[in-house]
Parts: sequence; structure tokens; C-alpha cells
Amino acid sequence: MILFLLLLQGCTQETQNKLSRSIQNWTGTNGTLDVYAGEKLVKKFIEIDKLTTASGTGTGTERPYRFGYGYDDKNFNGKKDNGESKVYFEFSDYSTSYVFYESK
Repeated sequence: MILFLLLLQGCTQETQNKLSRSIQNWTGTNGTLDVYAGEKLVKKFIEIDKLTTASGTGTGTERPYRFGYGYDDKNFNGKKDNGESKVYFEFSDYSTSYVFYESK
């Protein structure tokens, strides 16, 4: 473990971030995604395992959008209620104002 920490310390910040994202993608999170139009909350997804950055087929280059699966929290209360089903969603990195955070 000490060797791992010493090796990690020698990595650039970007390499550390990529490693952290890889570990998080593997373990998952209990995430919440809030989507805004200006200052107004317009969409909320809860119990998201992970967000994935899209990549080009066969090229491996990153695409400018993210996607995931989560429950559509229609009343914005942060809880899965009757009638709120698990859905696939995607959003643009360029035009979408969003906050993704871990729910405890």
C-alpha cells in the first residue's frame, strides 16, 4: 500500500484524476444529477451508479456528452417514489448546466 501511495504521488494531477475516475467507474457511486436551465432546477436523476463519458466507436476518442442510468426524480425530493422509474439519460458537455454529486 505504501508503494502504491508513493507511486501515486509521483503522478501528474491529470493521471491521478484518471486513476480516480477509473476506480470510481469500477466501484460505482450513489450519485445525483441536477440539471439546470439558468438558475432553475429542471431535471433530477437519483441513484446513479456512474456517469460515463461517451467515446467514438473504434477510435476511443472522447465524445462531448455523458450518459448513465438513474431514477427520474419527478418531484425533486431526492427519494425514489412510486411512478419514478429507472431511465437512460444523456446530456451534452457543451450546453448543459449540471451538478453531479454523491448522495449519502
